[in-house]
Amino acid sequence: MISALKWIAGAAAFAAVATTSLARADDLGDDGHRADDSFLLLRDAVRQDDASKADFYAARLGDYSIPSYVEYYRLKPRLKDAPYAEIRDFMKRYEGQAIVDRLRNDWLLDLGRKRDWATFDEQLPLFVLNDDTQVKCYALQSRALKGQKVAGEARELLTAPNGYGEPCAGLIATLYQAGQFNLDDLYAQLRLSGEFNATGQARRIVALLDGNEKKAVQAVDLPAIALAKGVGSGRGEHEIYIVAIGRMAKTSAKLAVLALNKAASKLSPQEQQEAWAAVALQSSYSLSPETTEYWQKSNGAALSIDQIQWKTRIALRNGDWKQVEKNIRAMPASLRADPAWVYWLGRALMVQAGSIQATGEAMQLFRSISDQSNFYGLLALEETGKLITIPLPGLPITQAEIAPIAANPNFQRALKFFGMRLRFEGTREWNWGLRGLSEREHLAAAEFARQNNILDRMVNTSDRTRIQVDYTQRYPSPHIDIMHPTTQTLGLDKAWVYGLIRQESRFIMDAQSHVGASGLMQVMPSTGRWVAKKIGLTDFAQEMLSDVRTNILLGANYLNMVLGNMDGSQVLATAAYNAGPGRLRSWRSTLTKPMDSAVFIESIPFVETRTYVKNVMSNTTYYAALFEGRPQSLKARLGTVAPRGYTEQEQQESSFGSR
Repeated sequence: MISALKWIAGAAAFAAVATTSLARADDLGDDGHRADDSFLLLRDAVRQDDASKADFYAARLGDYSIPSYVEYYRLKPRLKDAPYAEIRDFMKRYEGQAIVDRLRNDWLLDLGRKRDWATFDEQLPLFVLNDDTQVKCYALQSRALKGQKVAGEARELLTAPNGYGEPCAGLIATLYQAGQFNLDDLYAQLRLSGEFNATGQARRIVALLDGNEKKAVQAVDLPAIALAKGVGSGRGEHEIYIVAIGRMAKTSAKLAVLALNKAASKLSPQEQQEAWAAVALQSSYSLSPETTEYWQKSNGAALSIDQIQWKTRIALRNGDWKQVEKNIRAMPASLRADPAWVYWLGRALMVQAGSIQATGEAMQLFRSISDQSNFYGLLALEETGKLITIPLPGLPITQAEIAPIAANPNFQRALKFFGMRLRFEGTREWNWGLRGLSEREHLAAAEFARQNNILDRMVNTSDRTRIQVDYTQRYPSPHIDIMHPTTQTLGLDKAWVYGLIRQESRFIMDAQSHVGASGLMQVMPSTGRWVAKKIGLTDFAQEMLSDVRTNILLGANYLNMVLGNMDGSQVLATAAYNAGPGRLRSWRSTLTKPMDSAVFIESIPFVETRTYVKNVMSNTTYYAALFEGRPQSLKARLGTVAPRGYTEQEQQESSFGSR
């Protein structure tokens, strides 16, 4: 017993020393600062693909605390010319590290480009994450060249042409030449290229068909000119014209419809349906009242992933539950399994409620996702008659359980990178360290993150457990001494503000978005300046947004102003906080009567905002359960949204989709 205690104490001491030495050694003294600066310059040189600069800075880091990254950055710019023996030597020396998997990812792409399929096939099974679409395209191409049938897998993979690059374009060409893809596959990819504004991919497809590449490029980039030239003859010309129709609809659905009607007599019924689907998709993004008519005219068209989902969302907005059911059942199995469509199929069956069997199927669908902590999992849980509660916590995590986490080199490297504000590298190392850990060890890692004030990793790590859970890790409430009086003074729902912060910044105080938003509540400098003036904060400077107290003060006040402009609707205010009040007013203006908020959220045109609102409202419900200590209803919190000017009584009397 004594020896065990000594081991625990020793491990903890070693972990503390090791972590401190690795995470902070380079910060001690001028030499340490210079080493970190050289490492950052090395990293930048590699990003610029400058091998000579990379060599220069790497040479100054001979005894750096993370040698594997120094060597990786030295090797990466010359990977295409490096001897295989050198690459294999690196992998052998640092076997088991995340950076080896990163290098293997790079090498697989290079091997695919070189068509060295023998080495590619040898290395692919060793690629642990296997999360690169282009590597997957090369893998399917390698198999297809060996005569294997991969068309089905390729169709499931090839859904976003803007990320194809040469590897996926090569896969399409290989499958077409081998007879695994037919003309319908190629034309579907051409239409998809127009949908994703992927000019290069549209050109490649048309080249495969021996068509006019210039016309394909013009259809995507200059659709008005392409349409003015007319529809042309033959299926290839018609398909290019359909791409131009869809691209024009993005700017003006009316002009696209005029062009389509003018060309209709020259298009086959199937081609007309495909063109109407292209128009309907773009019209869906604007929530135009004509959208339903466009989707009706597209009946019979083969729909893309986005098209079938938006056709379903418009049916939801119309309250056409029969069409909702029909659309969801027509989705590919992988899409139909998404919690959103599992839930809405259940709702469609419940609303129609034509038979006990239909109701039974609905309940089966709800139960299949009711154990998930996401937006639709929570809504499904309520459909089964239960409310959202906080599970009882298990035994507290001990320091003895944290000690091996602290001593783990992956987490030590992560701390080092986080200390240098290299969040990408830090997160990669952290997640790599989580592989193979038990749920209890995940909770210990989350607690280690809390102790080191890396709250985003605490939340993310704790979120991964399913049986052993700790909701104080998943839904932390730091800075409560600032938050409570601020929200109390404004009359704001504290749970909602925390729910929003969890989504905005994951509690990273120095978080900076690509558009310049800062801090916990991701306040834009212009917004901070405007709010500061409104509340009489006369000495405001942009740097103050990095101060916790100022960030919460300005962010909470702005959120309160947005809430007031949205008639007190948390759903509308959350969407406006993310997408901007102007866009939200535009989306809201499409309402003619109160609408189920869940339907409104699902039909938000921006993917980012749609996901954001779902997550914030789910977060808020959990925070309310934590703060209030009682079961909560997400459905009640969502309620309905209404056009501006509707009274609360009118909203209650007219509930979209009520049962």
